[in-house]
Amino acid sequence: MAKFQLNGREVQTKGPEDTPLLWALRDDLDLKGTKFGCGIGQCGACTVHVNGQAVKSCLTPVSVADGGTVTTIEGLDPKGAHPLQTAWIEAQAPQCGYCQSGQIMQAAALLKATPNPTDAEIEAAMNGNLCRCMAYVRVKKAIKIAAKKSPAQRSKAQKSKAPTAGARA
Repeated sequence: MAKFQLNGREVQTKGPEDTPLLWALRDDLDLKGTKFGCGIGQCGACTVHVNGQAVKSCLTPVSVADGGTVTTIEGLDPKGAHPLQTAWIEAQAPQCGYCQSGQIMQAAALLKATPNPTDAEIEAAMNGNLCRCMAYVRVKKAIKIAAKKSPAQRSKAQKSKAPTAGARA
């Protein structure tokens, strides 16, 4: 059992503390945006933020989140208007969509740490997130678009009602 802030609200899980955070989010807390891809931390589909850091939730025990904060794709922007989500749509990055929530969460961590990343920094940060549709060029383009948005534009975008990218069930 773990208690933590999830997307801005206090939650408590029911299962054992060694339960992977992925399954606590999907099964216990009914948030389906975080995907199961490989179960061994190699694909990145399950990426979420724990205490502000991108983690592979399939490998992270829920106990790591106890007393902390967790942000999933659903909490990145409740309206789906985070600059990365709108940039994903603008760059036509989604294909099948399966990896998108993990890609967006990894990219959000990158832009938080490095607001104006180089191509090499984008490639290094996104290296652990696989896309079976091979949309890597469009993913990089979307990250660059989001990075160019000023803080004022980011704030305005978060208040709009743009389509949600990456939060499909």
